Amino acid sequence: MAFPQQVRLVEVGPRDGLQNEPDPIATETKLELIERLSAAGIRHIEAASFVSPKWVPQMADHHDVITGLKRRDGVTYSALTPNLKGLEAALACGVEEVAVFGAASESFSQKNINCSVNESLERFAPVLERARQANVRVRGYVSCVLGCPYEGEIAPAKVAEVAKALYDMGCYEVSLGDTIGTGTPLAAKRMIDAVAREIPIDKLAAHFHDTYGQALANLYAVLEQGVAVIDSSVAGLGGCPYAKGASGNAASEDVVYMLNGLGIDTGIDLNALAATGNWITHTISRPNRSKTSVALAAR
Repeated sequence: MAFPQQVRLVEVGPRDGLQNEPDPIATETKLELIERLSAAGIRHIEAASFVSPKWVPQMADHHDVITGLKRRDGVTYSALTPNLKGLEAALACGVEEVAVFGAASESFSQKNINCSVNESLERFAPVLERARQANVRVRGYVSCVLGCPYEGEIAPAKVAEVAKALYDMGCYEVSLGDTIGTGTPLAAKRMIDAVAREIPIDKLAAHFHDTYGQALANLYAVLEQGVAVIDSSVAGLGGCPYAKGASGNAASEDVVYMLNGLGIDTGIDLNALAATGNWITHTISRPNRSKTSVALAAR
């Protein structure tokens, strides 16, 4: 299959990228990051997570982040809402899109959200219904699609089962996450093949972490199959608190650089994006894992 002509990036840096940072990050810094990302041309930004501050203290300022946004026309600002309480709080802030997250691994589901995969799906039903009533779109995430820190390899059929359940429940798009970054291109293709038999390929997104340096190779592989939505994080920030050793997401700058080289349109200003990656990593005193940002800054 030919590459898609256009690819939509979903920037998860302000949420997935920052949520595990050990030192508090000022709300003003988060808002400036989101503003810089939107100014660079990114049209979908996951801005916050409406979870308990007890579990994710870095996201405790979700209300201030969402209400403090300088909204730009044509940009979607979404938030993670794992339950009905989180959704109601997000709706009160004026969120226009939310996301729920499940897992293809029973063990990971228990460790991450303290319930089985089926129980997690049952919990999402009222969230989807309430979001529908509020005319708010819901995106679904499936974790551990290419491996689990507790179970090892995950069967593609299991990934397809969970993804289809989310899609049938009303998620307009399902993002497939290699949470611990152990996937390889052939495994990624086989997984997409299995899911695409249940869900249209244009309703799927790839969310690949780079623990073993395979994220770009895996993205290239699924682009060949027609996946046209990629989740990425500026400067490669991120990780997973329940997956020991998992490094960050695919760096947005590296993804855009690759897509530019393939002649695929993103509408994103790579130099502005790279400058944003350098700015946020210096601001929070983290090494910049984006090779593209480092290379462009050195020119």
